[in-house]
Amino acid sequence: MSAIDNLPPLREVIATHQLSARKSLGQNFLLDLNLTAKIARQAGDLAACDVLEIGPGPGGLTRGLLSEGARKVVAIEKDTRCIAALQDIAAAYPGRLQIINGDALEIDPLQHLTPPVRIAANLPYNVGTELLVRWLTPPDWPPFWQSLTLMFQREVAERIVAQPGGKAYGRLAILAQWRCEARIAMSLPPEAFTPPPKVSSAVVHLTALPEPRYPADAATLSRVVAAAFNQRRKMLRASLKGMAPDIEDRLIAAGIKPTDRAEQISLEGFCALARELRRP
Repeated sequence: MSAIDNLPPLREVIATHQLSARKSLGQNFLLDLNLTAKIARQAGDLAACDVLEIGPGPGGLTRGLLSEGARKVVAIEKDTRCIAALQDIAAAYPGRLQIINGDALEIDPLQHLTPPVRIAANLPYNVGTELLVRWLTPPDWPPFWQSLTLMFQREVAERIVAQPGGKAYGRLAILAQWRCEARIAMSLPPEAFTPPPKVSSAVVHLTALPEPRYPADAATLSRVVAAAFNQRRKMLRASLKGMAPDIEDRLIAAGIKPTDRAEQISLEGFCALARELRRP
């Protein structure tokens, strides 16, 4: 018996439904229900929230979210083999779990969610970064979600919270920290998963700020950051020369040395440059 509800242990669920993890779907299952409940708690008080979960698999984190009091969980699962196991959870938590069988990259979950909304997921490794970027770059801010509590490979987690000056610092850090408070909430070793991945994992918690940390046009900032880090070994006067014919003057006006490289520039500096590039 698991410690968090009256449903069978996850190993038993996986055996019953023959749910061997598939590498093609980026699956690594967390079987310790006390651990999945701990991850759910990183998302905060869920009693008044709908929670969007991507890639629930056999439902370990789903059960954690429901046992921790989530008002409703909307779970999007691509693997049809997992649906029966998730339906057993839905029966144990009447009216609180909605299962959508499909690809999270193609489904708009908003029609199924009632604000306030939080997102919590052990994201499939093969789509995790793409989903994060989508959630961080909506047309309007603040977004439909209050917070993101997401599992990534440790390397990706470190890129999200990275500060200027290191190799991990790049586009992902800028996108995340411009509009969110971002922190690593907990770390997990490979042996916590079945099958064990080759790398460690970490849970990142991002809280949406009411407005961006510094003023800047989102599209301009995105272009500047992409150009700067795509050629991160070059000086900015070279990597950004396609942004404006007078790029050296614009860099200086934004308080940036033209000979600096991308990883030396703070978030505030990139925002200042984005504003400068919008000026006629």
